[in-house]
Amino acid sequence: MEKYSQFRDRGTGISPFLPSTTPASSIPSSLLHVALFLVRLPLFVSYSVFYFVVLDHLPVPQFVRKLLLWSLLGIPGIWWVDLQLDGVKRGSLSQQPASRFPGPRSVIAAQFTSPVDALYLAAIFDPVFVVSYPGTRKVLRVSLLRAILLALAPPALAPPPPPAKLTTLRALLEQNPHRIIAAFPEMTTTNGKGILPLSPSILGASTGTRIFAISIRYTPPDITTPVPGAYRSFLWTLLSRPTHLIRVRIAEGLTISTNSDNVFAPSAADQLANGDNEGDAEGEAQAHVTPEEQAFLDRLADAFSRLARNKRVGLTLHDKVAFVEAWGKAKK
Repeated sequence: MEKYSQFRDRGTGISPFLPSTTPASSIPSSLLHVALFLVRLPLFVSYSVFYFVVLDHLPVPQFVRKLLLWSLLGIPGIWWVDLQLDGVKRGSLSQQPASRFPGPRSVIAAQFTSPVDALYLAAIFDPVFVVSYPGTRKVLRVSLLRAILLALAPPALAPPPPPAKLTTLRALLEQNPHRIIAAFPEMTTTNGKGILPLSPSILGASTGTRIFAISIRYTPPDITTPVPGAYRSFLWTLLSRPTHLIRVRIAEGLTISTNSDNVFAPSAADQLANGDNEGDAEGEAQAHVTPEEQAFLDRLADAFSRLARNKRVGLTLHDKVAFVEAWGKAKK
């Protein structure tokens, strides 16, 4: 992969955009994988279509919705999750106060590596999903299905034009006081080996909002999708293995203590990106980030780095776009 050396972080040597690979299997193991894939594929596709076309639109209780999502996770063999709180000893989760877990009127900032990320978060927290963009504090509310598919979509360098309704985390929290908001501040998927610079969208939450960094890692790691459009390879690795292990680490909630509630005049970049989409006046925030706000983003990125046991990298969304172009040309 030396031809992609320009997409390796110079400080750490990490290549966060290259897909993860696993050693070749033996013939008996390969036959087992083929058999599992052929059995699971029609079941997984039919259940997914039935859920997102029919069940997702029914007013079912929250616990029923979570149970249905766990059934969907169980088809590809995601049966067990290793969940830990940062700084808490194993076996003492039940003794922790409720404030150590994401709750209503809080924000989840999750690492973004796989379509399974959104599915798992929905099965546990039933949050409102949003999409973050570079250079703006505005976010776009999306459905669970859209959040899943975004893990296989090309990176977006700017928000969509109107009629897309952009908003802020603060506005969403006020509109959904009994829900959790889930954001992916890295803005694009990686292979989980590095933490990209974070979007300022997290700063759109009001002062006092608790932000919980969550790291989700997979064993084997080959169900991560750093390359857009890898539907076939993702389905194969997801459905052909007997089981997948998810390791979830939740950091202690960080509180925004900067004056993020101020109403800023929109920057030229935001005006160009948002066009006539004004949204809430309180959500207009210029791309400029104060030193205090940058310190908060650095603390959040450090929490990601600690939870995932990897390093922050300097590669940006523009580097991901260039990588996708280079990868596509090489495949052709």
